[in-house]
Amino acid sequence: MTVSRRDPLPRRFLRIAWSSVATQMAEQVALVAVPLAAVLSLGAGATETALLHVAQTLPFLVLALPFGLVIDRSSPQRVLIASEVLRAATLGAIVVLITLDSLSMGALLGLGCLGAIGTVGVSVSVPSAVPRLVTSDRLIDANRWLELGRSAAFICGPVIAGAIVSAAGAGTALVVATIACVAAAALLVRLDIPRSVPSAGGSAWRAAAHGVRYVLGHHLLRPMIVTSTIFNVGWFLIQSVFVVYAVDRLGMTATTVGIAMGAYGAGMVIGALLVPPLSRRFRLGAMTVLGPGGGFVAAVLMGITLWTPAPALAFASFFLFGFGPVIWTISTTSLRQAVTPAPMIGRVSSLVVVSTYGARPLGAGMGVAISAGFGMEWCIAVAVVVFAAQLVTVLSSALPAVRELPATPTPASR
Repeated sequence: MTVSRRDPLPRRFLRIAWSSVATQMAEQVALVAVPLAAVLSLGAGATETALLHVAQTLPFLVLALPFGLVIDRSSPQRVLIASEVLRAATLGAIVVLITLDSLSMGALLGLGCLGAIGTVGVSVSVPSAVPRLVTSDRLIDANRWLELGRSAAFICGPVIAGAIVSAAGAGTALVVATIACVAAAALLVRLDIPRSVPSAGGSAWRAAAHGVRYVLGHHLLRPMIVTSTIFNVGWFLIQSVFVVYAVDRLGMTATTVGIAMGAYGAGMVIGALLVPPLSRRFRLGAMTVLGPGGGFVAAVLMGITLWTPAPALAFASFFLFGFGPVIWTISTTSLRQAVTPAPMIGRVSSLVVVSTYGARPLGAGMGVAISAGFGMEWCIAVAVVVFAAQLVTVLSSALPAVRELPATPTPASR
């Protein structure tokens, strides 16, 4: 029976969706509060904040694939709950250190890295759970709902964090983030996510290698991975120095930095809301080009601030960084879930997480090297070149020619 688009999504999905909203809110508050604590309380500069981004993203590069293997052989539920508990514990530890006036840059780096392990678990588990909770004809609806929730968090989180830091300090903002993590875990306790049926036999290493071969040999999944990797290198090259760049060069305050990052969420909301009318007008492949195109234009706007240091350009840049890529995320996530066999969804999702998040320490590491050696302005200039490269990558791939979601997954031959 065909499911109407007006039918509500399953309650099981809505529970994980609301949990995702809470965890995204916690992450966005922490992403603003932690570097602001480093800058305002510890006197950190561009190199130190870039190192902080490296610590917060390095676990994605190392642990995403092992998480994917665990999920393919069991269920995402336990990974989700354990991940949220770990995130809450590390955020709470930072709050305690701030309260005791014992916070140090070393502690921020260590706890940031530990908390990021929990973020890896959430990032791999949620997209792996969606195809187990909704039917294939509702994938775009479900992923759009998730992105709308994430977009709302990207709008509210940075603005709330900036305002709380200005009014009451970073510790109070991190208390809010900790409470959000606890709420996310509570929503997952009674959630029933079906277990997958793993392929018979084979070691974990062989299963991991099979997943890598499948993705790299797939004419649609491969350009998704490469484009996401390049995009996120450029994105975190900017992110790694933006707080210091905004304060020192653009004359922005903690509040206006939060508003700029909130513009990113506003772009995501508008982009997600426009997915239904755009999908009726354009083929799916054309939708996948909007993300890389929007990222390139956004990088150019940020580059213009090197000559015209106007906060308005930063606001517009962050808006476009949200607008185009959220359309890319909804369309490519749905396409990925449609073409991937069910027993491999965890490994494929983990490899996308590696490309999306694992590239971030590479971008942040480039930010460390470039800002230390040449100045943070060169980070912005190099990012423009990187974003041009990711646009060329997707335009030269098979993605723009895709018309609609395929009816059956591509076989996973051994």
